[in-house]
Amino acid sequence: MTNTYDVDADPEASDYDGDQLELAERLSLRRVAGMSTQLADITEVEYRELQLERVVLVGVWTTGSQTDSDNAMAELKLLAETAGSEVLEGLVQRRTHPDPATYIGRGKIDEVREVVVATGADTVICDGELEPAQLRNLEDRIGVKVIDRTGLILDIFAQHAKSIEGKAQVELAQLQYLRQRLRGWGGNLSRQAGGRAAGGAGIGGRGPGETKIETDRRRIGHRISQLRRRLREMDAVRDTKRAERRRNQIPSVAIVGYTNAGKSSLLNRLTGAGVLVEDALFATLDPTTRRSQSADGRVFTLTDTVGFVRHLPHDLVEAFRSTLEESADADLLVHVVDASDPDPVGQINAVRAVLNDIGAGGLAEQIVFNKTDVADADALVPLRTFAPDALFVSARTGAGIDELRARVEERLPRPPVEVRVLIPYARHDLVDRIHKTGEITTTEHTADGTRVVARVNDDLAGELEPFTEGQAS
Repeated sequence: MTNTYDVDADPEASDYDGDQLELAERLSLRRVAGMSTQLADITEVEYRELQLERVVLVGVWTTGSQTDSDNAMAELKLLAETAGSEVLEGLVQRRTHPDPATYIGRGKIDEVREVVVATGADTVICDGELEPAQLRNLEDRIGVKVIDRTGLILDIFAQHAKSIEGKAQVELAQLQYLRQRLRGWGGNLSRQAGGRAAGGAGIGGRGPGETKIETDRRRIGHRISQLRRRLREMDAVRDTKRAERRRNQIPSVAIVGYTNAGKSSLLNRLTGAGVLVEDALFATLDPTTRRSQSADGRVFTLTDTVGFVRHLPHDLVEAFRSTLEESADADLLVHVVDASDPDPVGQINAVRAVLNDIGAGGLAEQIVFNKTDVADADALVPLRTFAPDALFVSARTGAGIDELRARVEERLPRPPVEVRVLIPYARHDLVDRIHKTGEITTTEHTADGTRVVARVNDDLAGELEPFTEGQAS
């Protein structure tokens, strides 16, 4: 007879032993349907099998519903496909927490190995950040390469980095990740000498010596120092551009959101930037900034930023901190969400978690649900309740873009000082600056010059003070 406990039971009760899982759940691996990416078209099968790594996905379902678990595995499948692999199977184990030694239960490793042998897979991808010992134990028991979610995301970033800065940031994150996971294959890599020479005597064991792993760690540490120095130099250039925008008090808008939510497509729609648009995760790694102009002539910048993902690796956040700070310095965040995703609210929470990490959690935010042309109409109803002020657009068809542009202009910060000036025609450069950086209420051309009522920033207000109408005479 199976004992069951009420999950609402008083934790202080003497017979309460935490949330219990059914025995069948604890003893089973559940196959996730629809994981295989094998093409049905036999003309392409041979090419795919030659080019793509064959992988089995493994996850541990600890919290949430089965839908949450399936969504997490579907996202892992997309990540694996983006990295260039063919997904053969997806396996999930229900546990209260991952096994500290082997991630999945030790008894389940043999079952995973049977699936690997049966499908001919050469890699296992685990949906979590594994400790070095967990990776080593799984590889030793299963007999094929095992990588975790962090290593998978780093590999995708390495493939998509195009700029010098982006490549340096990715390499830095990879080296920080690798340094903790070095392991030796064979005695020659893990010790200086063996047998009688283990105490330091014998041929090859004399002198200070250094193991192969120690050498690798030293070289990695040296390379990390070089990359950090190079990135600091690049940061100086970025800071100079930022300071120039701040000096001219040009408002900035950052487009943020989950990876593949359509941020680059929106930037192209709003500015004609011509940024790469691809239906793939992390297609954009290098931020793109474009100048735009409001309907009343004010200049502002729009920046397309790196996409986020659930459980974004800490090393990546640190390496890309200077890039992500483009979001933290913005006056307005346009938060783009994929309305066709099975869990858009989960996307929003994941993005907000990263924004909090980089100090951008308190900035003004405009939620924009994109891809409404392919989203289920019924699925949009709860989203309107969740975010009443959100906009619903389609970057592909252009639906809702005009409303989005108007909302962005409406939410741009207003210049603080109101001026009423009569500017001589000889100083038309001041009128031009008011148009670019201020908010004009009225203009009137008179015999003595241009009469302007506007709101401007403090610096420009000081330059306009001699032309205030009471002093213009």
